[in-house]
Amino acid sequence: MDFLEGFGMCDRPKILIVSRSFGVYCSEAIEILKGFSLVERRRVSTKDELKNVVKGYDGLVLGNEKLDREVLLEADKLKIVARHGVGVDNIDLDAATEKGVVVTYTPGANSDSVAEYAVALMLNLMRRINKAHEETSRGGWRRFLGFELTGKTVGIVGFGRIGRKVARKLSGFDVKILVYDPYVDREDVERQGAKPVGLEDLLRASDVVTLHVKLTGETKHLINGERLKLMRRGAFLINTSRGAVVDEEALYEALKDGKLGGAALDVFEQEPVNPDNPLLTLDNVIVSPHMANFTVEALRRMDMMNARDLELFFKGERPINVANPEVLER
Repeated sequence: MDFLEGFGMCDRPKILIVSRSFGVYCSEAIEILKGFSLVERRRVSTKDELKNVVKGYDGLVLGNEKLDREVLLEADKLKIVARHGVGVDNIDLDAATEKGVVVTYTPGANSDSVAEYAVALMLNLMRRINKAHEETSRGGWRRFLGFELTGKTVGIVGFGRIGRKVARKLSGFDVKILVYDPYVDREDVERQGAKPVGLEDLLRASDVVTLHVKLTGETKHLINGERLKLMRRGAFLINTSRGAVVDEEALYEALKDGKLGGAALDVFEQEPVNPDNPLLTLDNVIVSPHMANFTVEALRRMDMMNARDLELFFKGERPINVANPEVLER
């Protein structure tokens, strides 16, 4: 690899950590970086702050901060970005590739965490556990009528690592599982004990729909007003993928009118969520701050994957988890 051209035998690359959680629960990852580089940690809250601190660093450990073309132009020495997460939609991959910057990430590191959280949201939403907690903690003794998950039909939209984990974790609940994923072979879905169907058929037939897709031009507002109208009256929607996969205005109307029984949202089109978002006013909505992936175990896995890839790169070897592999072929 010629990315390290200009480094002498005694030179140590400078790595900037802006991810707020990297290394917090895994000191071993920090020690790996310190073994071959000079490590600094900065906290940034805005794009302008990130622009002001990236100069002079060879490597960057990035959390949810936005790394666009404008910021990359300021990164005069940057050679590699380690995204502390499984998605790279906060990074302009085209701009990074044009600049010759390798982008790594941590696929699969949080699959169990997100899958468990999705199932937990299903149970919470259907049994209204959060409402019972609020009522009882205020001294009340009102019981809330709910629904069993047993015997229901669950539709999984997106059958990658997380979608498959959800199906596996639901296997003990005696549910029928439908799957929509145009990029997965029918036989593959059937081997997991699920039935492959079209999106519209899934929405019509499911009591619970859970979303596990990447945010792309194809999936933005995948669940829009017309598709929400296809869902069963009283059905439940779970979103732990990306907020923009759902048209929030259309979802609000479907929930307010009673078309849907409820929704559990861990992600929003705008994050942090706007306090004026009308979805926050509804009694049949559970919300959380994009934390489905936020477990000690997942963070440790992400830490070590980032650290190992950075170590490989600065040793002149190929990182394992590269989001823009074409940059390595130059």
